[in-house]
Amino acid sequence: MSLCRLVASAVLMLSQLGVAAAQEWPTRHITAIPFGPGNSVDIVGRLLVARMSELLGQQIIVENIGGAGGSIGTARAARAAPDGYTIVIGGADTFAQNQSLFEKPPYNPATDFVPIVLAVELPLVLVGRNGLPPSNLQELILYMKANQDKMQFGSSGVGGATHLACAQVMRAAGVTLAHVPYRSAAAGIQDMIGGNLDLYCPVAAGALPHIEAKAIKFFGVLTDQRSPLLPHLPTAAEQGLPGIQGDYWIGIFAPAGTPEPIAAKLTQAAMSALETPIVESRLREVGAAIVAPERRTPAYLNKYVPEEIAGWARIIRESGVVPK
Repeated sequence: MSLCRLVASAVLMLSQLGVAAAQEWPTRHITAIPFGPGNSVDIVGRLLVARMSELLGQQIIVENIGGAGGSIGTARAARAAPDGYTIVIGGADTFAQNQSLFEKPPYNPATDFVPIVLAVELPLVLVGRNGLPPSNLQELILYMKANQDKMQFGSSGVGGATHLACAQVMRAAGVTLAHVPYRSAAAGIQDMIGGNLDLYCPVAAGALPHIEAKAIKFFGVLTDQRSPLLPHLPTAAEQGLPGIQGDYWIGIFAPAGTPEPIAAKLTQAAMSALETPIVESRLREVGAAIVAPERRTPAYLNKYVPEEIAGWARIIRESGVVPK
């Protein structure tokens, strides 16, 4: 047999083995990596993977890895074996903003991952501790201007989505407040509930229970239009502070090199989970809007990520956030 025929035979055999492995997959548990516990990525991710576990017939274990604005866990996922047993639940920060926030990003979202599904979008909100005197955004702006040397705002990490949202608010209001980064949004909100932090710009999913319990004050949804899932909450724009980009998206990705049949099974499970009535209901309860079907596809997400990287690079430059 010629060398060419031997090589072709070997390639065919490996291809057949790959197809067989994909047909059997999954045969053990899958690990899903969001970042810090209690944030929107964690909340939404757990709702999705719980249903995906049922559909795939194997448990999906959530492993929270915080730090560096989610980059530590995302970089670990990028280095994982591309066998379908590791997925990452990412968002606008880890898959777009971080590329402009690190001089040497530890991964490239466009080349180190294959897209599985674009799942939901959520608005970010501006909230404050209950002890603050203002009761609306205009009063807050005046109060910040008079007390900016005494006030602090928190975030889930330097340059993260919550930091950039608040940085846009401060820039639009013409004030400079001290920035206090936390390892997770939940930690910052707990400090705010305890009266140790003035302001925060978390994703609505993590803040809504505390807003409804009146444990923190609400000052505005950070989008130009009211969220259809939060129609009772006014935006910053309608309170006189327009132009703030406070939308946050969440998607699922797998390490680059994951076999296409396995990636397709993950996509099918994720899309089916999004169409499950109880999952849709729970996502609405936490203020997450499922994206339109034509935007959920891997092909759409593959084009969307580079566009988001470029768009957030401009916002980051304008916000004056210095890369790490």
